[in-house]
Amino acid sequence: MALQEVTNAVIRRMQSSQTPLKQAWKLQCLRKYATGNVQKELGELEESVHQATPSEAAGKMMSQYNPAKNAKLRKEQLPSSRYQFRPPRYYRGPLHPHQPLPSSDPASREFIPGPFSLPRLQQTYESTIAPDVMTLTYQHYPPGFERPQKGERLREWVGDSPYFKNRPRRGPRGYDVLPLLRKPITFRNIPKLERVTVHTMLKGAADDSAYLHVAGMIVQNISNVRVTTHAVKKSVAGFGLRAGKHVSVTSELYGEDMYHFLSKVVDVVMPKIKDYKGVKGSSGDSSGHISFGFTPEEVALFPEVEVNYDMYPPKMIPGLHVTVHTSATTDYDARMLLQAIGVPFYGKMVD
Repeated sequence: MALQEVTNAVIRRMQSSQTPLKQAWKLQCLRKYATGNVQKELGELEESVHQATPSEAAGKMMSQYNPAKNAKLRKEQLPSSRYQFRPPRYYRGPLHPHQPLPSSDPASREFIPGPFSLPRLQQTYESTIAPDVMTLTYQHYPPGFERPQKGERLREWVGDSPYFKNRPRRGPRGYDVLPLLRKPITFRNIPKLERVTVHTMLKGAADDSAYLHVAGMIVQNISNVRVTTHAVKKSVAGFGLRAGKHVSVTSELYGEDMYHFLSKVVDVVMPKIKDYKGVKGSSGDSSGHISFGFTPEEVALFPEVEVNYDMYPPKMIPGLHVTVHTSATTDYDARMLLQAIGVPFYGKMVD
């Protein structure tokens, strides 16, 4: 009996503690299921597009969409960065929040428009010249062949002099600097054209700027690239040069302009030159760059000058220096590439 009374007392206490919860639950149920209260609560809610059908919501949003009106109602203009994006001048790493645009994007600083044409010389190089050059320079090594060990490129100082100790090594015999190493040519490093530099220097431009203007117009018409003028850095009395005077112009040709210029030189200008021997075989800097020149009479044979010959004073037509920069590391490979393009060479070939 005593145990039963204790149990009943505990149950009564628990029921008395749950009474407020029961009353709150009853009030919530009455509020939820009472018709008048439900209508009243729905009337107090704001209208939302989620309550309407998709077609009605879309029509309402379209009628309210007016960016010009919204911009006029805005009291302050948004910052300029919200209207335009200027790519950063410097690359600050892959984790920086402002990343430069790809070079193919017109807004990028590295964007180069084009190509606007497909030069025939470029097609010939990709389809014929590149495979031929790789075939001509192929070297077969049978399995198990070990290449002979080459000596050190820098020479040591031999002797008993105390000054030879810890002294930097000497360069190779016959060279002031180390020549580039020639790697075996594969399909990954076939020699190709990189750029062409057209340069002219006019002694008379120091006294008369008309020489410089005529040379600039001719080089710009021939190369289709805006020229850059260069000033004399140091006065030389023997040559009549004074520091600060602009006496030369240069233009750098890449891509389409480079291919068009070389094809014009090989197919149009060189065949017109009477008794033209070609480019001297010793031309080159031992690093894959070949240079040759044209006299003022030969410059007049360019079609851009020939068609407007009366526009240029004959005595002011300059000569030109043309340097062809290739990816080859030796003059031998660069000369082979230019020979395949159609540039003739004469004399002793110096590699």
